[in-house]
Amino acid sequence: MILERAPMDLETRILIVDDDEGIRSLISEFLGKHGYATETAADPAAMREHLARGHFDLIVLDVMMPREDGLTALRALGPDAPPVIMLSAVGSDVDRIVGLEMGADDYLAKPCNPRELLARIRTVLRRRAATGGSGPVERVVSQGLPEPRPVNDIHSGECLHFAGWRMDVGLRLLFDPANRLISLSDGEFRLLRAFAEHPRRVLTRDQLLDWSRGEDSDHYDRAIDVQLSRLRRKLSEGQGGGDIIRTVRNEGYLFVPSVSGDISPG
Repeated sequence: MILERAPMDLETRILIVDDDEGIRSLISEFLGKHGYATETAADPAAMREHLARGHFDLIVLDVMMPREDGLTALRALGPDAPPVIMLSAVGSDVDRIVGLEMGADDYLAKPCNPRELLARIRTVLRRRAATGGSGPVERVVSQGLPEPRPVNDIHSGECLHFAGWRMDVGLRLLFDPANRLISLSDGEFRLLRAFAEHPRRVLTRDQLLDWSRGEDSDHYDRAIDVQLSRLRRKLSEGQGGGDIIRTVRNEGYLFVPSVSGDISPG
């Protein structure tokens, strides 16, 4: 009995970007068995180093990574970047739409079946070849989706505004006064929403816990101090964000600016 071997396609190079070494290895080995040449990167900084050194035909990019998330890394890619398939443990329709609007070619929820990922990769590469290597706008339009808008024009209609900042509660996005996207984790976003919904009053740590805890509340109890530190650092990186959250000694924290906007109860 003669076994049929997978066709070799070692001229097609795929870059896998994920902070989980096990997932990187699993995907790399699986795609390698199906004839693709693969390289891996543990974070977006390493991804950019790989892209600077050589050509890739496709990027498999994780969304949830520390320091710099996949959506921020996607946004920073230039118009000549290879097509991108996003992987995310957060598989809601809103997250998928945001990823596609920001230029991703496909979006797959984790954990995913490697065979499904392989099928998606083949589809994206075929579409890429059929359009002659067109850029992100043409790739997304070819899926029958609306033409992508600039990221700072994406909005859900449920927004809070403070000190020139825009917090889109529906899409869970934050923009500074210069319309730059500030990347927040889910916990950081919930914490900021708790502050923004109770502005200009001193909040204790217990109050912040009550108003910002999510489904992972047991873990969040132990992590809120880290989340708060990271949130303040990220706000300080935006325009005019250095004094949005102020420490009130022996009492708690104060969200300094006034807040406007209407949202549904969270």
